[in-house]
Parts: sequence; structure tokens; C-alpha cells
Amino acid sequence: MHWNSAADTHPGNRRARNEDAVFCSSAQGLWAVADGMGGHKAGDYASETIAQSLADLELGGDLGECVDQIEDSLLEVNDHLRRHARLNCDGNTVGSTVVVLVNRGDVGVALWAGDSRLYRKRGRQLQQITRDHNPIVDQLDSGIISEEEALATDTNIITRAVGGQHDLHLDVALFDICPGDTMLLCSDGLYREVAAQDMFDALQQDVEQAVDSLMQDCLRGAARDNVSIVVARAGAAL
Repeated sequence: MHWNSAADTHPGNRRARNEDAVFCSSAQGLWAVADGMGGHKAGDYASETIAQSLADLELGGDLGECVDQIEDSLLEVNDHLRRHARLNCDGNTVGSTVVVLVNRGDVGVALWAGDSRLYRKRGRQLQQITRDHNPIVDQLDSGIISEEEALATDTNIITRAVGGQHDLHLDVALFDICPGDTMLLCSDGLYREVAAQDMFDALQQDVEQAVDSLMQDCLRGAARDNVSIVVARAGAAL
């Protein structure tokens, strides 16, 4: 599979600093968005540490081996951030959400913790691949609330993050990829501000234009949070 991809990150209209980070490598078939936990110390340190850990990987072997390498790297970052919090931040949480996409052949794998998302645009459909880790979704999964109640409720609270707990539990989803599929990785600063139809419309452009359109759509609005976007499009092998 041949890939074209582009990425951008911005502090938004109301935040003084950007605590998001992105990683974008078509050559490695690896992309990620990390959103440092707002309101905590060193959120930018957490997200940048995640991005650097992925940049340092030399992925080899089959897809399963690549996933193992990514998981091991994020587990190491989790331990590092917890030590950093104890030693340098008075024990305050230093954490970040993360969503990672890795591809080999016609198969993709998403790994995530928190509420940064991965979408797949195929034809006329935009599908959310990931499922947010927040109290609302957790209650929905447990049957405490209905789908309608979940849709009517919004929250900025997350229940998983790299650096947030002693044991990091990543969710993993495996899915097929076809030529023409467009993948969107983003922080909540995008999807809380831009409607799904507007995201779909933007993703019909080439990857650079799609990223620019999504960012501009967001910044024309309130853009209350940091905004991070990665768009990757699959093409037939060269």
C-alpha cells in the first residue's frame, strides 16, 4: 500500500500553549496524535515524549510484531511519565491521550487510550474506528445509560491516558484498508468544534488541503482547545 499523509497542530484560539503533538510517517506506515492532559502540569512534555518514542521506533517484522513494539514503547513512556511526575511535578499527573495507526499491506491497527480519535472515510461513509475512554462511554458499555442518553451528554473527563494510571491499558482495533481509504487522526479539539459532515467534506480533498481545511474550519470557530490533525490516504502499491 502506498500512502500520502499530512499533519498539523495548533494551540487554538484560547489556549496560550499547545499541549498536543503529532507524528506522521508514510514511509513507516505509522501515524499518531497525542493530547497532553489539560489542567495538569507538563501536558506538552507528555505528548512530545509519546511522539518522540514513536519516532525512535524502527518497526520491523509483520504487523503483529509492529504492534508489540508500539505497545512496549507506550508502556515505557507510561512508566517514564509517572516517574517524572513523582520526581519533578510533586506527584501531579503528567499524562496524555494517544491514538496510533499502523499499517501493513491491506490491514490497519489502531491503538489508543483516551479520547483522541481515528476515523476512516471510505466512499460516502465516515466511520469512527476508536471508542472514547470517558465516563459516558464506560456507562454505555456497562448498560447504565442508553445510546440516546450518551449522545445527549458531553464530557471532557477521560478514564485512560498514558501516564494516568500505574498500569496502562491500550485498546486495539484491527480493520481492513482499501485503496482510496482516508484516515483521520485527531484530538478532541477538532471533533468537538467541527461537525462530522464538515469533516467528511474536507477529507474529499488531497491530504494537505484536507488538513488545512479542517484546521481553518476549527479556527474560524471558538477553537477552545488545542487542535491536532493527521490525514493519511491509502493508494495502490507503486
